[in-house]
Amino acid sequence: MACVERCRCCADPQRQSSILYNILKSDEQQPGAAAAAATPGQGGHAPEPGCSCGSQRRVALKSPQVACKAASAVLVKTLRFVKNVPCFQELPLDEQLVLVRSCWAPLLVLGLAQDRVHFETVETTEPSMLHRILTNKRRDEEQEEPRRLLLLRRTQEHPEQPKAPSAGEIHAIKGFLAKCWSLDISTKEYAYLKGTVLFNPDLPGLHCVQYIQGLQQEAQQALNEHVRLIHKGDQARFAKLNVALSMLWSINANVIAELFFRPIIGTVNMDDMLLEMLCAKL
Repeated sequence: MACVERCRCCADPQRQSSILYNILKSDEQQPGAAAAAATPGQGGHAPEPGCSCGSQRRVALKSPQVACKAASAVLVKTLRFVKNVPCFQELPLDEQLVLVRSCWAPLLVLGLAQDRVHFETVETTEPSMLHRILTNKRRDEEQEEPRRLLLLRRTQEHPEQPKAPSAGEIHAIKGFLAKCWSLDISTKEYAYLKGTVLFNPDLPGLHCVQYIQGLQQEAQQALNEHVRLIHKGDQARFAKLNVALSMLWSINANVIAELFFRPIIGTVNMDDMLLEMLCAKL
């Protein structure tokens, strides 16, 4: 792809990475993690057809240490891929951040598909409504302190926790992975799909809109030409790949962060982590 006029990022490549990045980096250096997570499983909780309550059940990873380490390795690999795209390097740092913050989750899921990372989930147990009512009532009666102090104490002792992903949200992720695996997407096709996702000209805050739009069109054109050359007998393959790509936009980035990173890292600000990884040597 053609590159813009030079506009180098001012980030210091020698900047030391933090503990958070080191966790991800060390995960990547453990080849057994991704291999162990890539064992096909029949677990998971696909909602029953026509049942809305089933899709709202909260779930968690069955083997979080294995799956989270595999996802961490894929994230490092994904950021390395992005940083090695010459035209991406030529964009100003603020433009790079807008693109990465928007597309890190779909790029990660594409990476999970490419590395054939399987994961299983189990239903989580949450307190019933009656249990929460009775617990709150008993706590109110324990002490006679002013309501303001009581609320402050509860906030400090029991901060609001992010909700676990729902079975429906996990079903969407697994549906996308299954679609990619059924198409047997090649390495080059994955690269062109990633380019299409990365260079999204419709994001607010971008200044090089026309240039980024041109890069996205080039990625699509390259994908189309590759498909026509390699899969001459499958004229619908280009459309099938783009249909699969469209499934990514129903996957929430917060769900990906909660599912794959919170179990081993805790509450994490993905924007800060992405900035850190973008400025670090991968």
